[in-house]
Amino acid sequence: MTHDLTSPEYYINRELSWLSFNRRVLAEAHDDAHPLLEQVKFLAICGANLDEFFMVRVSGLRHQIKEGVWKAPPDSIMPADLLWRIQIEVDELYRLYDTCWRERLLPRLTDAGISIISAGDLTDEEREQVQEYFMTTIYPILTPMAIDAARPFPFISNLSVNLLAVLRSTEQRQYLARVKIPTLTFGRFVPIETGKGHSRTRFILLEDLIAENLGVLFPGMRVERSYRFRLARDAEIKVVIDEASDLLTAVEESIECRRTGMPVRLEVDSGMPADLILLLSERLGLSQADIYGVGSFIGLADLWQLHSLPRPDLLDTPLLPFVHPALTPERDLFTAIRSEDFLFYHPYDSFNPLVRLFRQAAIDPDVLALKITLYRIDTNSPIVDALMKARQHGKQVTVVLELKAKFDELNNITWARALEHEGVHVVYGHERLKIHAKLALIVRREPDGIRRYVHLSSGNYNTVTTRIYGDIGYLTADPDIAADVTELFNLLTGYVGKEEYRKLLVAPVSLRQGIIDRINREIDHQRRQGDGYIALKLNGLLDPDIISALYRASQEGVRLDLNVRGLCALRPGIPGVSETVVVRSIVGRFLEHARIYHFHNGGDDEVLLGSSDMMQRNLRRRVEVLFPVRDRRIRNALIRILKIHLADNVKSWQLLPDGRYEKIHPAEGEEACHSQNWLIEHHGEWHGWKE
Repeated sequence: MTHDLTSPEYYINRELSWLSFNRRVLAEAHDDAHPLLEQVKFLAICGANLDEFFMVRVSGLRHQIKEGVWKAPPDSIMPADLLWRIQIEVDELYRLYDTCWRERLLPRLTDAGISIISAGDLTDEEREQVQEYFMTTIYPILTPMAIDAARPFPFISNLSVNLLAVLRSTEQRQYLARVKIPTLTFGRFVPIETGKGHSRTRFILLEDLIAENLGVLFPGMRVERSYRFRLARDAEIKVVIDEASDLLTAVEESIECRRTGMPVRLEVDSGMPADLILLLSERLGLSQADIYGVGSFIGLADLWQLHSLPRPDLLDTPLLPFVHPALTPERDLFTAIRSEDFLFYHPYDSFNPLVRLFRQAAIDPDVLALKITLYRIDTNSPIVDALMKARQHGKQVTVVLELKAKFDELNNITWARALEHEGVHVVYGHERLKIHAKLALIVRREPDGIRRYVHLSSGNYNTVTTRIYGDIGYLTADPDIAADVTELFNLLTGYVGKEEYRKLLVAPVSLRQGIIDRINREIDHQRRQGDGYIALKLNGLLDPDIISALYRASQEGVRLDLNVRGLCALRPGIPGVSETVVVRSIVGRFLEHARIYHFHNGGDDEVLLGSSDMMQRNLRRRVEVLFPVRDRRIRNALIRILKIHLADNVKSWQLLPDGRYEKIHPAEGEEACHSQNWLIEHHGEWHGWKE
């Protein structure tokens, strides 16, 4: 039987796959293997993910419908039908979130000494305390805004929590007003002083405190009731460059559009009357399908505030990352890298040696130049500090800084100006392509000539994310890789055009075809020897050309183990199409962000690492890099790491042919394998060292 591998029945919709991923994140909020505040963190991640989903993905679907221009996706679900299906899924998610918070986490927080109380639960002493706090600190910055025929409907900012107050005058006329809750100024949880020696921590929600004191804002009127609501707006920015502007100016001007973007979702108190919901929806230009009733807590992302509480007993035990003995502070890093390549698997391996490498390069009189790509930068970046110091010491420093990194645009603009102020040559990415490749190059004068040192990674040069994201970095002085990276930087900063590289696969020019060629090579090995095998670890698998190639490989009998954290459009286990494919997703303490591509290659194993997922955006609209690991010792270590992830039967989920995910549990008599815990307990072993 011949199968049309482009048939929509063989593809899972991207947006529905994303919603499935958020269900897996929610499962972590229910997992008692996590300390309590870590469970709260996962619920906060659910809320933040859903906010971004509406601001980016749903807003994009609405633009397609409005403009009447779209191309049928591989699954052939049209935007209007997809929005209807999304609404059904999200309604269910909201119900699950509310149940998790109200029935599970909130009572457990109370039992652990962290109480979030309503105004009615305040003691007389506490009531006096919070009212004084309200009058002296909160009240002066509040701005009540009337909603009536004489005044325009107030602007509702993106993701702000608001109160809709229903008022009654002495003449018994009803009025409405909006009060914005200043969560960015005060946080969502207002602490209540409990006295010295008290073991409990008590909070009142900021909106509850304001609602309790609304009468102060509307003297002469009776406050009948108030309801919370929260709006999400389109967050996509359209960068338009004309002859009078550059990319930085264009991005800066475009960011303002995000603040006033098209409304895409309205969250309201589940008890808000229908007439008030109708009023809000009409004024905001939303339909009934855009409105979601929320039970006990609007704006779950604000739960991150609780995660910062000083309660180590309710948080993960801090991880002490491994430092390779050859990269300790007393060793010269350039000497070490000349002698061997180094693998880093963060957060299990420390990021400090890389920070130290840049600091050493900044003051080393033999270092001539540093080049780096920056995508997401931490607020207090030691890497950026080292780059500035290098410039102060007379080095040539070039930074390719991607201004269009979503939600990091303002931070990156700030860093761009700071770097330029120090004399660093800053290139603002590319007008049409995002520079997502993670590359650094150090050029050094040595007794035997000029030598180049290269760092390549799946993750950002960000000391915060390297502690919570699973990312792989690689240090090498390999001349071919160094020459490729040099030429790629020349492409990014100049007009040098290049289609082929010695060792690198680079998107959008050669990466997709390079992966397809390797899939086809496994098909050839399977036909000749019967040992075709592919194992991939990545964040997303959506590209139809790559999926079609993997389907062809499965049809030939190639075994495929795919560890796809998030979005996956491939359907495994379909007879005659993907019978030999297993797709699993790991969700745990650390965000699985590494990319490992393993091709058995008839026994001469090839392993690629780098920044790219197999998604259309990565392969067509971004500059991405994958590179081969030539060091056999490190290659074998990566294959071992990959096998540990694939064997996970504690934090892993298996994708079924119908698109659902099923939690994996150890079979009877099978040893439990928690891959992240294994990596914590055995860190250093993949370097050949054991503490």
